[in-house]
Amino acid sequence: MPKKRRNIAVSLSFLDIMACGFGAVTLLFLILRHNATEVITPDIRISAEVDMLQMDIRDAEEEKVQLLNSLEKIQLQLVEAQGLSKRVITDLEEQEKSIQNDPNDIDKLRRQVEQLEDETAQMEEVEFGDKVREFQGDGNRQYLTGLKLGGERVLILVDGSASMLADTVVNAVRRRNMDDEQKKQSPKWQWTLRTLEWLLAQLPPSSRFQVYIFNTEIQTAVAGTEGEWLDAADDLALENAVTGIRDYSPGAGTSLINAFGAIADFEDRPDNLFLLTDGLPTQGKTPPRKYMVSGQQRRKYFDAAMKEFPRGVPINTILFPMEGDPEAAALFWQTALNTKGAFIAPSRDWP
Repeated sequence: MPKKRRNIAVSLSFLDIMACGFGAVTLLFLILRHNATEVITPDIRISAEVDMLQMDIRDAEEEKVQLLNSLEKIQLQLVEAQGLSKRVITDLEEQEKSIQNDPNDIDKLRRQVEQLEDETAQMEEVEFGDKVREFQGDGNRQYLTGLKLGGERVLILVDGSASMLADTVVNAVRRRNMDDEQKKQSPKWQWTLRTLEWLLAQLPPSSRFQVYIFNTEIQTAVAGTEGEWLDAADDLALENAVTGIRDYSPGAGTSLINAFGAIADFEDRPDNLFLLTDGLPTQGKTPPRKYMVSGQQRRKYFDAAMKEFPRGVPINTILFPMEGDPEAAALFWQTALNTKGAFIAPSRDWP
């Protein structure tokens, strides 16, 4: 008879099950990332802003030192003024005693006071009678500039390019990328605005004027007045010109030949011209092909602009500082000689 097959039951012990489970856990631990670290990518914009803030802090520290030096000078002047005031008080007390001793001198002193008042009034009329607009600066400094502010028709050209934002190329590029409000508050541009206000304040009341802003293009400070002469005795016209400049945000390059082209808009050409700039032009009538402009090219652009400039009109240049343009001062100075104008490179506390 054939033998019956026996059913063999296969069973796993508890230790076998635990070993299999531990092996599975070990395999998962090796496969999965168990020591991952998050890589933080730095934000370029935040780094640039941090650098800009650090530069502003350094500028503020330099200004703080200057202010402290100015404070020491003011304190010294205050001590001197206090000493002088004590001397004056002493003199007045002595004069009062002498007057009390001799009452007949009172009438004589009154006549002297009236005479001094009349002379003071006449001096004020001479000093301020020919000014169409008041300008308040820091103190009563006066400088020998050689600028001739006369003329029946005065044209003022204000450079509104990006270089007017700072004295160095790096800072000018940095400020060029700021928003318009920050650009308008740049120290160099504020210096330019004060200079323009000073020029407008010196205009004779009988003269007429016009203010243009230029970079690669040109526009009037008072919108809609292209080719028109404004009355210097009109306070509203003066305020509108200042307001128009203050609302302007500098940018782009410099085209002097396009700026001189605005002279053709006038039926009566100017008999005096003031140019507020910081260097030679960076382009001609059209933009250059290359981003960088050499000193030789800038001189060619300047020579081309002077060929287009009408003869017989004096050019008075006020040249603000800018690095990397060594020929500018010499060329504008020679232009002042050739046109019988003037050239100044103002100090930072002028006007």
